[in-house]
Order: sequence, then C-alpha cells, then structure tokens
Amino acid sequence: MSRARLLDRGGCAVAAVLLAGATLALAGGRSKGNPQAGRKLYNDKCIVCHKPDGSGGVKLTGNPTPDWRDSARMADPTHDDAALRDCILNGRPASGMPVWPKQGLKRGQVEDLIAYIRTFSAPPKPKK
Repeated sequence: MSRARLLDRGGCAVAAVLLAGATLALAGGRSKGNPQAGRKLYNDKCIVCHKPDGSGGVKLTGNPTPDWRDSARMADPTHDDAALRDCILNGRPASGMPVWPKQGLKRGQVEDLIAYIRTFSAPPKPKK
C-alpha cells in the first residue's frame, strides 16, 4: 500500500474519531441552547405540568414532576443536561412525559428548553 493511501486512511480515521467525540459532546454535554427561546417553548408546552416557576409537583401518573428550583437536585450528576435531554427526547410514558420530538419539537429547541430549565436553579445574581 502506498504512503499516500495510508495517510489518507489515517486522516479518515482521525476525522472519524473527532466526529464521534463531537457527537458525544453534543449528546451528553452542557446545553448550548438559548434560554430566551427556551422560555417561549416552556410557556407554550411545559408550564401545565411543570408550573410557571419550575416548581413542578404535578402528578399525572407515577412520580410528580420535578422541582427545578432545587439547586442541589439540579447539580446532581443524575440530573445533568444529558438526563434532561434524554427525558425530553424519549419521554417518560409511565410518568406522563410525552416524547416531544413526536410532537414536533426540534433538536435545537430541546437545547433551548434545557438552557431555560437551568435558569430555575441558577444562583442569584449579585446585587450591585
């Protein structure tokens, strides 16, 4: 096999590894969404079960909806952005959470929602 062909194969392998890493980072990493856009979506789609202030507590079936204002809960790795993303994308039928992509929600909108959900437990801004 020629050196050029090996380099080409090696370049493809490197590109594949980089692409896989970028995909994993997007799938499991911190949301890069727009909280302002997420607020509009939240008010339209989520407020009925999760309440205007994110306090949750609504019990459709199974467990009540979470209180996103609880900063300790939201800092727990089991409630990271990947977990929120999974819940929104795949739903929780036993708890009444719909599969939002089946309702027309796009991937970018999911990221916007996650960014807005994070604002409920954000530390207060220091007063000037």
